[in-house]
Amino acid sequence: MTVKERLAAQAAEVEVYLRERFGVRMRERGVPEGLLSAMEYSLLAGGKRLRPCLCLTFAELFGVDRARVMPFAAGFEIIHTYSLIHDDLPAMDDDDLRRGRPSNHKVYGEAGAILAGDALLTEAFGCMSRAWPGIEADKVLPALAEAARAAGAAGMVGGQVLDMEYTARQGLTLAELAHMQALKTGALLTASCVCGAILAGAGEDGVCRAREYGEAVGAAFQIVDDILDEVGDAATLGKPVGSDREQGKNTYPSLVGLDESRRLAEARVDAALAAIAAYEGPTADFLRELARYIVVRVQ
Repeated sequence: MTVKERLAAQAAEVEVYLRERFGVRMRERGVPEGLLSAMEYSLLAGGKRLRPCLCLTFAELFGVDRARVMPFAAGFEIIHTYSLIHDDLPAMDDDDLRRGRPSNHKVYGEAGAILAGDALLTEAFGCMSRAWPGIEADKVLPALAEAARAAGAAGMVGGQVLDMEYTARQGLTLAELAHMQALKTGALLTASCVCGAILAGAGEDGVCRAREYGEAVGAAFQIVDDILDEVGDAATLGKPVGSDREQGKNTYPSLVGLDESRRLAEARVDAALAAIAAYEGPTADFLRELARYIVVRVQ
């Protein structure tokens, strides 16, 4: 399989879980249909499912079957979906389009979108805390703590706050931009890798390498997103192009230009490859190909 085919295959596995396990469980528990409809509108809207894919792949790299960590991996997609719903709100990025469709608040109203996001975030940790055969509690608990840190005030939410503070700010440094993006985007991507390693019992060195890979891939991913907002097209991206510039956001292209942004993204990919250089086999090869694929989109 090519990297795109394998990524699509793993995304399909995640999709099956979200539709057949998560959604069914919500209905069995009597979740109001209007709320569940708003949750599923965004959760089942497609996407690369990159975060659960990374969690599944790092678990597999260290010898654990993907099915055993699927509930935890799916939890990362649920957290990510909540963040997208809230990011699109008028009080935040004020985007009307997400993944080629009207944003959640354009369909369900602002209150409905806020509550759908709240519900998804909470249910994500319920999903992650489920027990599975072969995964001991002493692995699940530190993985939960890692995910919570990445999603919370010192991670994704803190990054979103900085993103709003930095909008239209003059004189922002590259270090400040990198730090903000490491929280807003990189933290959850990194935690996806780290938690896969933790759940598989990878040990200190393995967890450290997973973290280095995740941090580097997360940085490259966000730099590429900044570039695509300048040179991509709405039909491919499924969201408006040029919105960062219109909103006065500081991005890599606005600070250092497109060419230097591409160079920095490639440097982060090189760092990701170095982090997993010691590992061999098809799973490690897929992680290498995935890191390279991130920058291919803007070459």
